[in-house]
Amino acid sequence: MKAIQVISLTLLSVLAANAQLLRFGKCPKLDVQANFDATRYIGKWYEIKKLPTAFQKGECGTATYSLKSPGVIGVLNRELLDDGTTNSIVGSAKAKNPAEPAKLEVSFFETSPPGPYWVLSSDYEGHSLVYGCTDFGLFRMEFAWILSREPTLSEETTEELQSILSSAGISVNKLVATNQDATYCSAMTQ
Repeated sequence: MKAIQVISLTLLSVLAANAQLLRFGKCPKLDVQANFDATRYIGKWYEIKKLPTAFQKGECGTATYSLKSPGVIGVLNRELLDDGTTNSIVGSAKAKNPAEPAKLEVSFFETSPPGPYWVLSSDYEGHSLVYGCTDFGLFRMEFAWILSREPTLSEETTEELQSILSSAGISVNKLVATNQDATYCSAMTQ
C-alpha cells in the first residue's frame, strides 16, 4: 500500500508540474452522445476551448478524423507552436464497446495505453463537446475540448456546452480559449 501512495504522489507531482488538470476523487459518470455516428463525425474540427494539457502547447489546434477501417477512426491532431513550426501527431480511435460508440479510446503510441475520448454532445455540423477522464487512485485526470467545424463558435453554443460540463462538476473556469485567428494561424496552411 505504501508503494501505491508513493507512486500516486509522484505521478501527482509530475502531472501537476505539467499543467494537467488533476482533481481529487473518481471520474464522474457522464452521458454521452446518443446514437453517435462516427461517419458523420469525420472531417476537420477546430479547437475552441480546452482544459490545459501537457501534450498541447500550441495554438490553432485542429483535429481531423477519417475512417481508417470498419470501427477505426484515423486521428490527425495539429497545432502551431510559438516558434512558428507546426506540431502534429497521428493516432487512431475506436469504441471499446460497440454498444457505446460515443465512448472512444484514442491511441497515439503503441507502447502507451489508450486515452478516453467521450463525445458528450455533437450536432456533427457545428459543434462537439469531448471529455476524457482517467482515475489514478485518489485522483482523476480530466481532459475536455470544445470543438467547432469553423474556427469560431457562437458564445451561446459555447455556454451551452460549458453548462454540460459544469453540471457534471467539471471546472469550466479552467477552460482556456485556443487562438484561431486566421492571420496568426495562416502559418499552418503554408
